[in-house]
Amino acid sequence: MVTKIRTRFAPSPTGLLHLGNVRTALFNYLMAAGAGGEFVIRSEDTDRDRSRDDYAMAALEDLRWLGLDWAAAPGEDDGRGPYRQSRRGEIYADYFSALEADGRVYPCFCTQAELAVARKSQLAAGRAPRYPGTCRELDAAGRDRRLLAGERPTLRFRVDAGDALVFDDLVRGEQRMARGDIGDFIVRRSDGTPSFFFSNAVDDALMGITDVLRGEDHLTNTPRQLLLLDALGLAAPRYGHISLVTGADGAPLSKRHGSLGVRDMADAGYFPGALCNHLARLGHKYEVDGYMSMEELAGGFATARLGRAPARHDPVQLQHWQREALHRQPDEALWAWMRDAACPDGRSVAARVTDPDAFVGLVRDNVESPAEAAHWAALLLDAPPRFEEGARAVLALVDRGFFRAAVAELDSQPFREWAKAVGAKTGERGKALYMPLRAALTGETHGPELARVYSYLGRDGVRVRLEAALEHCRPDSGGS
Repeated sequence: MVTKIRTRFAPSPTGLLHLGNVRTALFNYLMAAGAGGEFVIRSEDTDRDRSRDDYAMAALEDLRWLGLDWAAAPGEDDGRGPYRQSRRGEIYADYFSALEADGRVYPCFCTQAELAVARKSQLAAGRAPRYPGTCRELDAAGRDRRLLAGERPTLRFRVDAGDALVFDDLVRGEQRMARGDIGDFIVRRSDGTPSFFFSNAVDDALMGITDVLRGEDHLTNTPRQLLLLDALGLAAPRYGHISLVTGADGAPLSKRHGSLGVRDMADAGYFPGALCNHLARLGHKYEVDGYMSMEELAGGFATARLGRAPARHDPVQLQHWQREALHRQPDEALWAWMRDAACPDGRSVAARVTDPDAFVGLVRDNVESPAEAAHWAALLLDAPPRFEEGARAVLALVDRGFFRAAVAELDSQPFREWAKAVGAKTGERGKALYMPLRAALTGETHGPELARVYSYLGRDGVRVRLEAALEHCRPDSGGS
């Protein structure tokens, strides 16, 4: 019988999602969706001091915005939950008891200061730091005496001598670790909460998770979790450890690389499809280079295509996918995307634009964010017209006679005929003709097609802008 693939994303609700952990969520989703499996979300909120409900809710909202569907999540149980670790205490207690009954764990009374001294000593001796086993053989009387004294121990898992731990990583192939390099590890903290090793592994088994893709920084955790699941008689998922996402400098992504939160990117106007197409290619190779739907991304995803080298986040590539996503949006979706953006005077695009269809058609090839749409709304609709620095520089090189001729030739004729008449009267052609016209009509030295701007502004609007441009021109030098 073939087991249905079931993957998960298990964030700790101690902050908002960023590109690195969202890529992990996306990979797990694509793996499941591409195989007709299930994807679930679990909130690992055992850190009582830092976990917050609003972060947990924000994570779900961000993943929903990206287009990731799930079979179960916090508040959406499927019979294998709860999907919040803070509500699974009784489940963990039963498994702690089972480990204690089998003698697989023991209380550890070592303080952080004592552990730090031991670690420093091991490093000085050239040995890898690991727990020295101080409390491993503490007898029952010694344990009881310390408990009566009010000491609160952690609970450590015994890693006994034996063969090396070997597992097949979905990304990196066969992995091997000697038991002596692992050391006894904590499964329950001194405050009674489970450690990551414990709750993460137990929940994966009980929730039927078959495959886990996670960052390579978790690679050393896997042998510990395999030992733990084996001791509890629970099935382990297949693990795959993906490369970390780095910035252009090769360092793991951080705030110094810019605003990288998913919420920030949504607020800036990025499309979910742009972000998914970008992230799906960070450390994963597709046969198709072009833009793909979520269904196509899932269909082309394969663990064999996951690389081991660091995956570099390139903002230029993200902008490429933003343009690709934008070009696929219908006009009504683009209007909804840009309408609430604020212009420099504080008014929204919707408050400035009287013909949304015409405006969207005019600027859609020249914007990549709602803020850019607001920029064009202000430039084209401000009264009196305003001109950007580059446009003013262009106009300063033009005789006033050029624009007097442009106004004189203005009638109801199409843009091409009008421009041709202006060129004939002034003797200008090519860039010398069209750049001053662009600067006058758009207030910029680049932007939407001039013929479309001319049509959008109408004869009266064009006249107002030409007359405003005269103020920035140089005095006549014998021109018309």
